[in-house]
Amino acid sequence: MTHQVLSFTDRGIYCAAGDFFIDPWRPVDRALITHGHADHARPGHRRYLCTDACAPVMRHRLGDIRVETVKFGEARKIGEALVSFHPAGHLPGSAQIRVEVKGEVWVASGDYKVVPDGISEPFEPVPCHSFITECTFGLPVFKWDEQKNVAASLNQWWATNARDGKASILGAYSLGKAQRLLSMVDADIGPILTHGAVENTNAVLRAQGYSLPDTIHVTADLNVKDHPGALVIAPPSALGSAWSRKFGPSSTAFASGWMRLRGVRRRRAADRGFVISDHADWPGLMQAIEQTGAENIYATHGYTDIFARWLNTQGYNAQVVPTEFGGEDDEAEEAA
Repeated sequence: MTHQVLSFTDRGIYCAAGDFFIDPWRPVDRALITHGHADHARPGHRRYLCTDACAPVMRHRLGDIRVETVKFGEARKIGEALVSFHPAGHLPGSAQIRVEVKGEVWVASGDYKVVPDGISEPFEPVPCHSFITECTFGLPVFKWDEQKNVAASLNQWWATNARDGKASILGAYSLGKAQRLLSMVDADIGPILTHGAVENTNAVLRAQGYSLPDTIHVTADLNVKDHPGALVIAPPSALGSAWSRKFGPSSTAFASGWMRLRGVRRRRAADRGFVISDHADWPGLMQAIEQTGAENIYATHGYTDIFARWLNTQGYNAQVVPTEFGGEDDEAEEAA
């Protein structure tokens, strides 16, 4: 006899046995948070629980919150539920949340990717009976190139621009994507400048021990002419703005899984699009689901209908769960 360990409410994913919510989008008493992106870690909850690696970013973004922490893999009894957090590989500190009640195990994935990126804690498959999975890129067209190949293209673009006397302005979400790109670039090509939103996040992660190359914060009194051929990393909203025009002649690029789609590249109006995502691609989603051993799959945010239909043809019991989580193109939420 299976138990409904987690249910889906208008406030978010709820566990009655422990009286808590996972990544709720409306204020609740107790919120378990998978990671610090704004569509998952929202303000207004009375109590928060997350990994110790996630907490500093949450405090940076949400201010003076009441937050408890656990280490990856550490079991915590909450009411009648046994809870643990396991690496999701989405960004530093991100987790999947495992919930066990009376021997029945459910896992809420949050956002994840299965390929190591060199900075995030690598994804860890968690066996379960029911798996709540994102499917932001749940179509076969989404298949990512190897990170080393993207890095080579990115560095070549930057080096060419630097040789031609141009700045290289790269749009990337300030939490997760920006730091991943920083870990990929060749700092010998030239100086690396950062928008305040990126640099503030860098400071939080550096203080935790995450390794990033040296960067220069673009402040109002910084003379950008002192840093020719620079790589400039900024939130996507800064591309094409007055802020970006201060760098003079430049080439612009945007880094996102959506760059796989030609129409999105055109709409972004950047010179280059680098296809790189902190979400699983189609093969990654299939790999993660298979490794859980779960029979019941709940698809959230993304191509949910198509994805669930496909899973049902493969012998899974799959259904769609509506959520208020964003996607990789949600700039306001910086949901990389």
